Amino acid sequence: MPREGYQEQLEQLREDVLYMSELVLDRLRRALSALEDKDEELAWEVIEGDHEVNQMYLDLEQDCVDLLALQQPVAGDLRFIAASFKIITDLERVADLAVNLGDYTMEAERDAFPEVDIAEVGRQTAEMIEGAMAAYAEEDAEACYAIADMDEEVDERCGAASELVVRDLIERQDVGSEAETERLMQDVYRLLLTIRDLERVGDHAVNIAARTLYMVENDDDLLY
Repeated sequence: MPREGYQEQLEQLREDVLYMSELVLDRLRRALSALEDKDEELAWEVIEGDHEVNQMYLDLEQDCVDLLALQQPVAGDLRFIAASFKIITDLERVADLAVNLGDYTMEAERDAFPEVDIAEVGRQTAEMIEGAMAAYAEEDAEACYAIADMDEEVDERCGAASELVVRDLIERQDVGSEAETERLMQDVYRLLLTIRDLERVGDHAVNIAARTLYMVENDDDLLY
């Protein structure tokens, strides 16, 4: 293949990865909105739309494999393709977590712990994904470290939220009937899963930033 065609394939891969990130971010934000508003119709749209992300992931995965097998890239091009391959995996998993949020919306009927600001944590993790993808698009190494710093704040928020829920549960004197107790435990379980999944979204943002940093500077400082 002529060199010009090869470079066009690399640029197309970058554009496709960025398009996938836009789709995934849209799914995540819709899921967060559905959860906040208890909008079952919107939640169902997120759940039903996951197949589109999965197909895009498979297509891009094949593109990466073809570039690696047929072009045998070296140095910067190899790091770019490898980073893109890893990043689409993280994006696909973020989409799966958005589906989880949709599922939690379908089960939620009330806010048992309104003092836990899930919406704010969700917005912050979405901003982390957006920022990590901007770093990938612009090959901005400094921005990669900023994402890692944001993750520490998210982890603290999630840890404090989980602790608040557990402490409140322990301190409750009178929960009510057996049915009310079971309902409360379901609320607690669902909320703790929500917190866990949002924390994982942040972790995937850091993964994207780490792969981008390695792609740009051959620096594995953020890689786990």
